[in-house]
Amino acid sequence: MHKDEVKGAAKEARGNVKDAIGKVTGDTKLRADGAADKAEGKVQQMVGKTKEAARDALKK
Repeated sequence: MHKDEVKGAAKEARGNVKDAIGKVTGDTKLRADGAADKAEGKVQQMVGKTKEAARDALKK
């Protein structure tokens, strides 16, 4: 597992928490921040998976 995958998962989890708190409190800005964090986290995870796949391919 690449470090970007781990960082991306953490960012996505943080986004989920922000989104949930925003829903409960009715804070639309917090919900938007949460959605942005979730999207960034997913992208970062995909970058990590791509890097890991490239590294594995180069080892063969």
